[in-house]
Amino acid sequence: LIFTEEDKYGLYSNLLFKYFLAEGIVCGHDLFVASAKEHPDNILKELPAPLLDDTYGKELGDEAATKSEDVQDSMKIAWRYQNLPKMEASPATFTKFSHYYDVSKKMSPELFQSIKWHSFYLHEELSSEPKMKPCNMNSAYARLLQSIQRIITQGGFDGSDPEKQKNVLRIGIQSLGSPLWGDDICCSDTPEDVHSLTKFLYVLRGLLRKSLSACIITVPAHLIQNKAIMERVTNLSDMVVGLESFIGSERETNPLYKDYHGLVHVHQIPRLNSLICDVSDTKDLAFRLKRKQFTIE
Repeated sequence: LIFTEEDKYGLYSNLLFKYFLAEGIVCGHDLFVASAKEHPDNILKELPAPLLDDTYGKELGDEAATKSEDVQDSMKIAWRYQNLPKMEASPATFTKFSHYYDVSKKMSPELFQSIKWHSFYLHEELSSEPKMKPCNMNSAYARLLQSIQRIITQGGFDGSDPEKQKNVLRIGIQSLGSPLWGDDICCSDTPEDVHSLTKFLYVLRGLLRKSLSACIITVPAHLIQNKAIMERVTNLSDMVVGLESFIGSERETNPLYKDYHGLVHVHQIPRLNSLICDVSDTKDLAFRLKRKQFTIE
């Protein structure tokens, strides 16, 4: 269970959300996309296009050549350094980790045909079924849990059907906890359904543990005033990552951060079946959005 604290305007967390889903399509996983803000069909249409190995290698080479030319131009000024051995601006060979994507292009519809995907759009779900409200959980969360459980069971992700070929279900839930879900934790210090979000995460984590599935959730944490709820939510998640955007902040004009668009805060790293969580060694992480890629350094 990956818990992502959204940046102030939700620009970069939404991009991270789409990266997670795009990786699922390239790997041939089944997808389940839930949202109360944007229709899941539109989210999938906006996924970044995957870069092939040779394409990515060529782009890296072009970038290295450009930097090398810049270095040569600057070396003409300092004539005493001209005879020194030249250093590569970036390595000629690259280490491939998972897949890479071009955010300037959209994924082709042909890639969607090879996978199964399911959607949950809250406004359609509320209009199609009668209102329900179990104890201490709002109806939107209850419907979402029912839908996830149904997909896990029908798809055989819980191991109930041994004849089905084993696959992974990737679940993406956008802006959970926002007022669009009918939750008031963003609007009040003392929300009416104070246990709605925590109970939802507790049940969801149980579903994930009993099935071949992984889930990413984005939450507008900067709007949640109740710090106790945030601590409980962190404890109920496996991995917690926060994105801090420089847009509109004083750090936007700080020379130290001139090459970056925001900071990445790793609050918690998963250590499953253990009483304690792992702690990140590196705290100084920043991200930037290039023309084609979103990078974390």
